[in-house]
Amino acid sequence: MHRVTSVIVPPVLSFDVSIPLMVFNGVPDYDVRICTARPGPMATVGGPDIVVPDDLHAVEGADTVIAVGSGGEQAPTEVLDALRKAAAAGARIASLCTGAFVLAQAGLLDGLRATTHWGLAGDLATRFPSVDVQSDLLFVEDGGIFTSAGAAAAIDLCLHLVRIDYGAAVANTAARLAVVPPVRPGGQSQFIDTPLPPERGTSLAPTRVWALEHLDRPLTLTDLAGHARTSVRTLTRRFHAETGLSPLQWLLHQRIDRAKELLETTALPMDQVARKSGLGSADSLRKHMADRVGLTPTAYRASFNRVPTGASGGGAD
Repeated sequence: MHRVTSVIVPPVLSFDVSIPLMVFNGVPDYDVRICTARPGPMATVGGPDIVVPDDLHAVEGADTVIAVGSGGEQAPTEVLDALRKAAAAGARIASLCTGAFVLAQAGLLDGLRATTHWGLAGDLATRFPSVDVQSDLLFVEDGGIFTSAGAAAAIDLCLHLVRIDYGAAVANTAARLAVVPPVRPGGQSQFIDTPLPPERGTSLAPTRVWALEHLDRPLTLTDLAGHARTSVRTLTRRFHAETGLSPLQWLLHQRIDRAKELLETTALPMDQVARKSGLGSADSLRKHMADRVGLTPTAYRASFNRVPTGASGGGAD
């Protein structure tokens, strides 16, 4: 059982407190707890009061420790000490939104890349010049420490951690239970334009759904533009405004995700995994997995596959 402990540091949004509970409780292999320096009733910003049941002893022995809240204000000394001890004991450390300020106060982000809500990124950089603040990313991992921007980006980070622990299929199941899209890549920009009503009065969501249903085909910009009934130039502009990615970047992310799900949930040979995910050949699959995931397909399958032992198929890298 993987224990996740959220350390709540007021002032905090009730939504931020709920995110780890919502995401990790969707996976049976997690034990999720919340704690704070002073347990009991706690006021939240823009929401109802909550009750935090545990004190900081809940951090001891946790596998993942997440700093939630602070609004940029100074965290209690005992919180900072608990985070330092957890890091020294080998726990995975993360923060949601302004929790990055808490990690910075504990000295855990010195010399590392990190992010927070874009509106407070400048303040984080000014107050902690030893932190390499990435103001335009959804979430960042550096030195084994994870930080996220605000709101939906915090959900993305939690889903990313599930994916690291249990694979893409489990993470996508957790996303469906939470009724949110599958995790967006951390390198995607925080600054996704709020789309103005497009020329034809529709978004590109139907085209993205269509593309997901046809990932095994060699889709081109012309194919996507044809489905959307727009020019390639307009497609590219609107795609970036709605997703933060170019159409081909988005397609590649979806193909790699499909390949990971197939590796986790089937015993298909590598050439079939490559073909069904639209990555072409086993060699292409191997290259993209190594570049984007850091594992060969065989190594990834060995880590995350849930097909019963003895099932046929597989194939070599």
